[in-house]
Amino acid sequence: MSPAVSYRLATADDALCIGALGTQVWLDTYATEGIRPALANVVLEHFSPHAVSVTLSQADVSVVVAERAGHLVGFAQIRLGVDHPHTNAEASAELERLYVQERFTGQGIGGALLTQSEDLACERGARVLWLTAWVRNTRALAFYPRQGYEDTGSTFYCFNNEHFENRLFSKRLAD
Repeated sequence: MSPAVSYRLATADDALCIGALGTQVWLDTYATEGIRPALANVVLEHFSPHAVSVTLSQADVSVVVAERAGHLVGFAQIRLGVDHPHTNAEASAELERLYVQERFTGQGIGGALLTQSEDLACERGARVLWLTAWVRNTRALAFYPRQGYEDTGSTFYCFNNEHFENRLFSKRLAD
């Protein structure tokens, strides 16, 4: 029998493991044709221990981690007070990342992280949680509608002068 998964808010001590897990999941998802400089730059920009430490120190960011037997297996990152033009929300938050290590997908960890993120955003005043998912991430495109998220259209993620189509999802949180 597998040990239970526990969930908690991340601390500064989690930066190294969040960065490593984030790098692994990001590359598995987006570097499907291999590594090139633009992809390597994104990983280093967002997932170096320093970058994660800076993110964790921001008052408008919360990160929930999922652990099993003392090992990080997933995390979710929300940013409060971030609007998207297509959400038309009076108070919203963005789910910036929901990453679960591949070996632990399909075990309810992603759903639990999402629920905890929704609850946290709601507790902190958000009425809508929104996110974007890459159009080639079929798992995410199927997951979010099952969790009650509405696909509200197309948007683009841009880095290094490259544009990648994403789908915008949003969900009204309980009042």
